[in-house]
Amino acid sequence: MRERILRREQILDVPVERAFEFFSRAENLEEITPPLLRFRITSPTPIDVRKGALIRYRLRLHGLAVSWLTRIEEWDPPLGFVDRQLRGPYALWHHTHTFEAAGPGRTRMVDLVRYGHRFGFLGTLAEHLLVRRDLTRIFDYRRDTIPALLEAG
Repeated sequence: MRERILRREQILDVPVERAFEFFSRAENLEEITPPLLRFRITSPTPIDVRKGALIRYRLRLHGLAVSWLTRIEEWDPPLGFVDRQLRGPYALWHHTHTFEAAGPGRTRMVDLVRYGHRFGFLGTLAEHLLVRRDLTRIFDYRRDTIPALLEAG
């Protein structure tokens, strides 16, 4: 398996504590995921997000239903947290979320995703044809959606 890295950085016009609080509510994942994926949390809510918490979801990728299970591996309020896929579409999915002050009342949010696919050559082909493009679209949607949700909430 070849490991890939996706890194995104965004400045948010809220203090670090507010940004972290928004992302610490797992239910907000539904709001920041493109509707086309029909993403739904299937764990009982509200979820007590902390180290060791398990979160189950369902979504659709290119018409296929996918079940996903992640565990919060690290929890360091308000500076960040890490979630890792235990079951799902990737051979590796390790997502580090970090938050740091970027001036008065502003936060630099960084998403660092280490991921890898399964299925050898077919997985590599899917990576080039679909996966990279899909992840770019998902994180672009998040970039565009998060500021308004933070303002509203």
